[in-house]
Amino acid sequence: DPIRWSPLTDVVDGYSSTLPHLKGLQNGDTATSAIKQVASGRFGVTPTFLVNAEQIEIKIAQGAKPGEGGQLPGKKVSAYIARLRNSKPGVPLISPPPHHDIYSIEDLAQLIFDLHQINPKAKVSVKLVAEAGIGTVASGVSKANADVIQISGHDGGTGASPISSIKHAGGPWELGLTETHQTLIQNGLRERVVLRVDGGFRSGLDVLLAAAMGADEYGFGSVAMIATGCVMARICHTNNCPVGVASQREELRARFPGVPGDLVNYFLFVAEEVRATLAQLGYEKLDDIIGRTDLLKPKHISLVKTQHIDLAYLLMNAGLPKWSSSQIRSQDVHSNGPVLDETILADPEVSDAIENEKEVSKTYPIYNVDRAVCGRVAGVIAKKYGDTGFAGQLNITFTGSAGQSFGCFLTPGMNVRLVGEANDYVGKGMAGGELVVVPVDDTGFVPEDAAIVGNTCLYGATGGQVFVRGKTGERFAVRNSLGQAVVEGTGDHCCEYMTGGCVVVLGKVGRNVAAGMTGGLAYMLDEDDTLVPKVNKEIVKMQRVNAPAGQMQLKGLIEAYVEKTGSTKGAKILSEWEAYLPLFWQLVPPSEEDSPEACAEFERVLARQKTAVQSAK
Repeated sequence: DPIRWSPLTDVVDGYSSTLPHLKGLQNGDTATSAIKQVASGRFGVTPTFLVNAEQIEIKIAQGAKPGEGGQLPGKKVSAYIARLRNSKPGVPLISPPPHHDIYSIEDLAQLIFDLHQINPKAKVSVKLVAEAGIGTVASGVSKANADVIQISGHDGGTGASPISSIKHAGGPWELGLTETHQTLIQNGLRERVVLRVDGGFRSGLDVLLAAAMGADEYGFGSVAMIATGCVMARICHTNNCPVGVASQREELRARFPGVPGDLVNYFLFVAEEVRATLAQLGYEKLDDIIGRTDLLKPKHISLVKTQHIDLAYLLMNAGLPKWSSSQIRSQDVHSNGPVLDETILADPEVSDAIENEKEVSKTYPIYNVDRAVCGRVAGVIAKKYGDTGFAGQLNITFTGSAGQSFGCFLTPGMNVRLVGEANDYVGKGMAGGELVVVPVDDTGFVPEDAAIVGNTCLYGATGGQVFVRGKTGERFAVRNSLGQAVVEGTGDHCCEYMTGGCVVVLGKVGRNVAAGMTGGLAYMLDEDDTLVPKVNKEIVKMQRVNAPAGQMQLKGLIEAYVEKTGSTKGAKILSEWEAYLPLFWQLVPPSEEDSPEACAEFERVLARQKTAVQSAK
């Protein structure tokens, strides 16, 4: 919530009129997290969200349920939550099991690059689950330019995790931390990253054990909630939390007993335990024992089922980092190096347009080594004006072949045009603006028959428009929230996990269309009658475009598309509209069935609802 990103100045007796539901406040408090999380669903991840972070965490998985996505039931999606997540109240919000822009360590490196691009001052952390083989993965994460690696053990997790996963999935943080620390030492990478660990931490003793095994930082989750009143009823997903910690119901939220001071007191006692125990051991600071496995000794418990387990490697001394933990933690944020956005921002006309909200038009060459182009420009705008406050206009044209994440995190007022082609992740996380991709004039091929952008475009978009004259790769518009797009064909899994927005496809698509789609609308041109078996009908239903508002929406987007791209196919559809309209399918999830664009009898239904309301009165 953007209102949380500024310090409070109106606190009286512990309450603020800005955030009236919070208590125990003081003037100067900021009711936001210093660490912002980027999970697979990308809910709420906007340019302003990212630029207001001191640290950005990529949550690969959770310790209590590795390999699983998440689902926020519709009854928990209140008007406030829907606004924050750019969705509709009551719509179930599904997070995919994987990040759809991470299928290799190189993909992870690209996402880290993207986040460093929009917010060069924020450290980027990567959250991994403690499992066998984590050391190799952690080495790759370090080389991918992450600033922090977080090891998450299986003992943590809130009541939103399935009980079967809590009991049987993941591994102890001790095993994951030891393997990670030792592997990084052996590969000369330990000084590049801060090691953080969490998963069931409760006391100062846990901190000391983790420090001796090599951790620099320590995370507390569930126990911090307990300190503020959580009773671990493990019914977070039902919206019925008895003490209001994890409920959107106002009558339950009123029961919440916690105040910030309770949490502060808990951590003070943890810190005091750490200090006292260090003194007993003869050390002055925590830095002195990090990586000192020689201070540990195994606890021998006579159990038949554990007598053949050898955990000696937990106590192996792989060596100590060349730098102290304080030096590692105080390193500067890892840099992306010279990027094209710096050239753009160095242009006096561009900087003047951003500073004084003017209009400017510029053209730049682009090459496939130029990645996440416009991301840093968007970050500068978002930091100054927020996601929607910029009244100027940047018209930027690029010519050539763009690298990955072209046009990521665009904000309103940014109109970006590419004459050429682009790699994966075009329009990732865009919150507004316009993104147009067209081929060069002398291509030698028919634009609608060739792919011109890569995979996973428009991932997690919360606004803006994308017009692509040509085909796109797989997973187009995955987890799209409010973006609008028109393309001439896609690969597999188009519109996967969409929760809002509108997508128009003027050509063929791959299989598994609209899987997990709970919001938004999609229009698919089916000239050869092959679309029906390609659509995943578990949630959405297929219907012809019968509603007048839907026909207007479809035609309006195609008209804008033709104007921006000069598409011959789009022009032909408009010129023969009456013949082409019956060939379009409309994909409608339950949340959109009563919308004017999907309901042919919308006016009659609306009149019936008004009559029912008046009768009830």
